[in-house]
Amino acid sequence: MNHGPIRLAVLISGGGRTLLNIREQIRLGRLNAKIECVISSRGDVKGVQRSRDAGLKTILIDRKTCLPDAFQDELTRAVTAAQVDLVCMAGFLSLWRIPNDCHGKVINIHPALLPDFGGPGMYGHRVHEAVLASGRAESGCTIHFCDNEYDHGPIILQKKVPVLPSDTPDTLAARVFEQECIAYPEAIQLFADNRVRLEGNLVTIVNS
Repeated sequence: MNHGPIRLAVLISGGGRTLLNIREQIRLGRLNAKIECVISSRGDVKGVQRSRDAGLKTILIDRKTCLPDAFQDELTRAVTAAQVDLVCMAGFLSLWRIPNDCHGKVINIHPALLPDFGGPGMYGHRVHEAVLASGRAESGCTIHFCDNEYDHGPIILQKKVPVLPSDTPDTLAARVFEQECIAYPEAIQLFADNRVRLEGNLVTIVNS
């Protein structure tokens, strides 16, 4: 088990609610971690201001103004310079070509039970609308290791919620987000405690 806090880079593209939840769990002593930096792919989102208001080192690498290769290179440089143990995508909407030395050190949260309802364009309310349209009886969230495909990679853990007959995308999203706020810190702490084993495409959680 690690004695010091695990060092995190948090990648955002939106409001930063997941970032704030991670920070709050750290503040409350429930998560043994330190956010070294926050990297946003958009400058016009609430998450950037929330990150700065929280006193976190905030780096803007704007996907709209960078050429594709430059965006990839700048993102890799920023993560490498931060010397973090784990990269946490938290509503990060751009695909990062993850370098080999970061393999097994980048995780993502998705507001559905992967492998269903993932892939390019499947984010935010689009996910919950698709779940409701499918008639599924349950949804939830997924924490997974990232590879070079959207919402793809070995699953670390999932938490489920019922889909109610009265649900709208908003009500389902709220119920799923409650579980996201539990699941992501839990997954980060498992990683910090060296309890996550990744072999090929299989994740095993070992006992403490």
